[in-house]
Amino acid sequence: MLDRSATEAGSIEALMAAIGQRARRAARSLATAPTEAKNAALEAMADSILQARDTILSENRADIERAKESGMAASFIDRLTLDEARLGAIADGIRAVAALPDPVGATIAAWERPNGLRIERVRTPLGVVGVIYESRPNVTADAGALCLKSGNAVILRGGSDSARSSAAIHAALVAGLVHAGLPEDAIQIVPSTDRAAVGEMLKGLGGAIDVIVPRGGRSLVARVQDEARVPVFAHLEGLCHVYVDGAADLEMAIDVVVNSKMRRTGICGAAETLLVDRAAANTHLLPILEALRTAGCEIRATDEVRQRYPTAEPAGEEDFDTEYLDAIISVALVDGVDGAIAHIERHSSHHTEAVVTANEAVAAAFFAGVDSAILLHNASTQFADGGEFGMGAEIGIATGKMHARGPVGVEQLTSFNYRVRGTGQTRP
Repeated sequence: MLDRSATEAGSIEALMAAIGQRARRAARSLATAPTEAKNAALEAMADSILQARDTILSENRADIERAKESGMAASFIDRLTLDEARLGAIADGIRAVAALPDPVGATIAAWERPNGLRIERVRTPLGVVGVIYESRPNVTADAGALCLKSGNAVILRGGSDSARSSAAIHAALVAGLVHAGLPEDAIQIVPSTDRAAVGEMLKGLGGAIDVIVPRGGRSLVARVQDEARVPVFAHLEGLCHVYVDGAADLEMAIDVVVNSKMRRTGICGAAETLLVDRAAANTHLLPILEALRTAGCEIRATDEVRQRYPTAEPAGEEDFDTEYLDAIISVALVDGVDGAIAHIERHSSHHTEAVVTANEAVAAAFFAGVDSAILLHNASTQFADGGEFGMGAEIGIATGKMHARGPVGVEQLTSFNYRVRGTGQTRP
């Protein structure tokens, strides 16, 4: 369990500096660790998670009870909650990461120059990854597994709301490292909920941290982006849109929209805005809104939509800039795919957007015109997930454009170097 008194024996600065130094030493070891050792550790981690299920679920119940007492929203409780099925999915995700090809040492490209030099671009670990997250204890396992497979050490700093759950999962991960003979410091969790620990991580721990991955709400990500002195894989909020085109199959549109919004409302891939082509207003709008209402969704809509569906609540401009993470959706009519693209450009966080249409030209225009990390055609936004992409798991969905974009998996947690082989060439 996280020790709130960890700072009593010394300052947060000293505590975090020591964590950084241990992580850097572990990273050097992991950079050359054989694939077999990393996979053995991952399989042992999955086994350990299941063997410790009673402890993990008990600690999770304590976190949930405290979260309820503090008045945490139902959507956040959902993200915090673990059960037998979710714990099984965490173990399955770790095994899926073990089954992935090892990215470290893989040749991305190779070519030969006219002078005989042979050049390769080869994947290498980033080094030490700092992950700062809220409410999601599963991130502890996902981040630990992905960083290990990609040859990186990781420093985890979870939120206080999931402290007990994350600590119990971390203990299981360490057991897997020990089983495979890899350094325990390869996966560390910050033993303090003091916010100053985050500040120290953002400073880079004296050069120990190579990249920071934030996963949480707008305030957390904004702080990280404002204060970080190391590169950041930004995981901004998921202001996700579904556009239903005039050429959409109605039944498909209903299924995709309801699943995008209601499958799990508290995840970043949940749709927050529904856009409907004015050409489909008479045929598609009301059946889709009725399906959402039946599923328990509150509908907030523009005046134009409310004229057709008066029971909807009024939607102001701020609604279209809000990540509800709840059973609420904003609705507007637009003029075709160009109108949808323009609306998304004004309001999107560039996370995930979907188009429902039978017209391939419309889908192509949507894909070309929308600048978001993930674009889907005739599929739910809830597929915005590294596991669903075949990555085993993800640390987050990066919404920036540099280095990593979209689900951050093992390949995105690597850099590369150039390896040049010659036969004695000198440059004239």
